Amino acid sequence: MAKKQVGRRVEGWKAKSWFKVHVPENLGKVYIGDTIANDAGSVVGRIMQATLGEITNDYAKQHIKMEFKIANVTGDAAYTEFVGHEVTRDYLRGLIKRRSTRIDCLIPIATKDSKKVRLTISCYTLARANVGQVHAIRNAITASVQAQAASWDLNTLVTGIVSGEISRDLFKVVKPLYPVRRVEIIKSKVEPVAAPVSTE
Repeated sequence: MAKKQVGRRVEGWKAKSWFKVHVPENLGKVYIGDTIANDAGSVVGRIMQATLGEITNDYAKQHIKMEFKIANVTGDAAYTEFVGHEVTRDYLRGLIKRRSTRIDCLIPIATKDSKKVRLTISCYTLARANVGQVHAIRNAITASVQAQAASWDLNTLVTGIVSGEISRDLFKVVKPLYPVRRVEIIKSKVEPVAAPVSTE
């Protein structure tokens, strides 16, 4: 008969470790939760979500969902990088009013630290806009964002999004063109970096 293995077998989940996940430094390295894994290496690359309200302790920002990717691990602490955000559908429904126009702009940009980001920006008018006015507003928003993008690094962009500073600047740009109620960056997504192609 084969000999029985000596010693007690550790159950799978008991052999795993917990890692405390933190947001990037420009958002205060705030702790947002835990993740479990066999080792630190398998944690890197995982996507974690939290609302901006949870990060800043500001309930008024619960409608902004932030997404982060774990980039590195030190001990039992996992540190992330920003990969995107999106506002909730309920919040968007509240922005839409009767006899007004919602103008969406999908704008790809490249930051000065070589990050490619896709921004979705919505403008909400006070009254119904015609086709010419819609085009003028969309062109103004696109031109303004693309002109500023070269001077932003990713941290500057994220800070501008969460503080509302970029939205306020865009509001000032389009206000002379047509009466608007609000400009909002409703979504952002950092494009993944392509893996190097092997030439072997």
